[in-house]
Amino acid sequence: MRLRSLESRVVTLFISLLLSLQLAGYFFIDRSIDDNARAQIESSLAFNEKIFLHLLEQNAQHLIEGATLLSKDYAFRQAIGTNDTQTMVSALLNHGERIKADLTMVVGLDGKIIVASSDTLAHGFQKSVYDLIKSATEKGSASSTDIVDGKPYQMVMVPVNAPVTISWVAMAIPIDRRLVNDMRELSAMQISIFTSKNNGPWMPNVSTLDEQEEYKLAALLPSAITKSTFIRDLNLNDDHYSERILPLAKNEKSATVAVLQLSINQAVAPYKKLQRNLLFLTILGGIIASIFSAITARRITNPVRQLAETARRLGTGDYKTTIDIKQNDEIGDLANSFSHMRDAIALREKEISRLAYWDNLTTLPNRALFTDMVDEAISVAKSRGNSCFVLMMDLDRFKHVNDVMGHRFGDVLLQQVALRLSAELGAGNSRPARLGGDEFAILLPATNVDQAQQLANRILLTLEQPISIEDQTVDISAGIGIAGYPDHANDTATLLSHAEVAMYAAKLAKNGAVLYSQTIDKSSQQSLSLLTEMRTALEQNHFQLYVQPKVSVISNEVVAVEALVRWFHPEKGMIFPDQFIPFAEQTGFIRQLTRWVMNAAAACCQQWQNAGINIKISVNISTRDLLDQELPEKFAEILQKNQVDPQCFCLEITESAIMDDPVRAHLTLDKLHAMGMELSIDDFGTGYSSLAYLKRLPVDELKIDKSFVLKMEQDIDDTKIVKSTIDLGHNMGLRVVAEGIENAEVLALLKELGCDQAQGYFISKPMPAENIPAWLERWKSNQTA
Repeated sequence: MRLRSLESRVVTLFISLLLSLQLAGYFFIDRSIDDNARAQIESSLAFNEKIFLHLLEQNAQHLIEGATLLSKDYAFRQAIGTNDTQTMVSALLNHGERIKADLTMVVGLDGKIIVASSDTLAHGFQKSVYDLIKSATEKGSASSTDIVDGKPYQMVMVPVNAPVTISWVAMAIPIDRRLVNDMRELSAMQISIFTSKNNGPWMPNVSTLDEQEEYKLAALLPSAITKSTFIRDLNLNDDHYSERILPLAKNEKSATVAVLQLSINQAVAPYKKLQRNLLFLTILGGIIASIFSAITARRITNPVRQLAETARRLGTGDYKTTIDIKQNDEIGDLANSFSHMRDAIALREKEISRLAYWDNLTTLPNRALFTDMVDEAISVAKSRGNSCFVLMMDLDRFKHVNDVMGHRFGDVLLQQVALRLSAELGAGNSRPARLGGDEFAILLPATNVDQAQQLANRILLTLEQPISIEDQTVDISAGIGIAGYPDHANDTATLLSHAEVAMYAAKLAKNGAVLYSQTIDKSSQQSLSLLTEMRTALEQNHFQLYVQPKVSVISNEVVAVEALVRWFHPEKGMIFPDQFIPFAEQTGFIRQLTRWVMNAAAACCQQWQNAGINIKISVNISTRDLLDQELPEKFAEILQKNQVDPQCFCLEITESAIMDDPVRAHLTLDKLHAMGMELSIDDFGTGYSSLAYLKRLPVDELKIDKSFVLKMEQDIDDTKIVKSTIDLGHNMGLRVVAEGIENAEVLALLKELGCDQAQGYFISKPMPAENIPAWLERWKSNQTA
């Protein structure tokens, strides 16, 4: 099986689940066995500790009974009374041998040893004797454990009464191997006795361990043991023990402890065998599960492999392949679904092929098919050594038609244009294509440049004929770009790109058809660079607001300023408006620039009002601004942000801007005027507007173009035009402003003709907006003088 196959993953899943469960159970059981064994050992040690103490108590009781029996012996009491030392020693030896006591003694009432079966051994018990007499005096008998010569002993003390106490009998028995072996037989545990002298290391005394183990155990014991202590785990010669340590005796020089041990390994040994059996069963179960899971996985994956092979054939376009899977389960359902999918894909493939290469609206080839057609035409031209050309065409004002008449009307218009192009081209290799939107292209194989230009001119003439749609007559025009192989490009992508560049040049110049040249392309690159620089200038605040004052012709009082924009390029220096404003209008960037000017003018207006300067600000509005139906809302937001009244502003609009789209312009102007802003017709007299239409607009001011004002004192015709315009404006109830005042004679003549306001270099050149307060002071001073 492949390691990354579904079959191997199914088998791996089954085995992993089984082994995971078994191993989890194995480790859980192992942990449980260990915990239970240690708990049982701890309980057993606690119980065995009681047994050991009970055994010591039994030994002490045995000694007490023996000593009591001796104390009641008549001959022994008579020997004590007569101070018969020889008889006392003999009785002590005989009785001690009978009960296996290492030491028997007669102690006087003063606590001193009178006689003993071993004088040397008796000397070590002198202090214990004093302590036992005190206890025996109260209880009638007493026992204790003491250390003599590094060995632990059990000693008892009973009184000799005749009938009053005449002396004491003491007996001592060692805690030796006999006691340890008895405990070993009773509990099956290891027992060791250790003694420490002068707080030194523990030394083995007697133990059920071998000599090597007891010395290792002595080295592992805690140095100070004052109470019964439990040690859970202690490693001794690869065996683990749990231990209880019991203090037995302690004096100034020595200490003795008993260590009770139970082996953890022995306790868990029966369960470990069970674990091994369980592990064996786990391995066996894993092998069996592997076999059965492999068989089950193969029953699942074999049909899947067949379906995968079918899918690969479908991917290569083979829709006739058969699916031979007959199962009444989910795999069979999947096979049936594959069969239906194969048939559906075959049908959709045909539809997709049509959609991928043909335009649904006009039934013309689309961009993808046209690109393939151009590829083929260039290949043929290369092989035959001739040329081919591409015409790319874009309709004028199509977006306006869509906006005004609706998209359905626009779709019908595109269909009519497609029919006209097809009719003009006729039968043959040349045929039009729709690249998208209102953009069309025509491939002219085996054609020279003259033929391509002649065809472009015929198409433009064809489009000049009005098109009637739903009782509406539409006049259309187009810009056509021409590019050819090998004159302008050697590949399809470059050829189409150059044709598009020429098309945009034709639309920009309104020149009908334009043949591609490198000069046009360079200009396009420069335009793109200029647009990028303008955007950067707006982001980095390289634009600056300038203003030019307007004065009343009658009173010479400054009544307004016109907002202008200057561009301070970090490398090129000052760039004047005539170098970038026309391009901004062509590209639509003028909308962003207008908003910047309006925002800067509103901010200045607020500052001037705070300083007590109340003058109106005129702002120029372009054609694209007027077509923006959201312009009033944008201006209202700016005014609200700067807390400026709309009446402080006058918006200047050229005649041509209004006449490009009168309906939408009228709607926008009505909204702006309703806000409280004044409106002015700029450059009046240079356009072709209808006075009847201008009369219907909410206009407050006419601004006479400077071309009529500059030399009016020298040209009587200019004077007549200016006078007529002033009279016309006043008759319409409008304020009249003349711009381009460059000398006192012109200003005086305008005053004589009744002009309302004047603007020009004679009054002031444009200046930074922040210079206005100082300039106003100088102007007032000059007028007063």
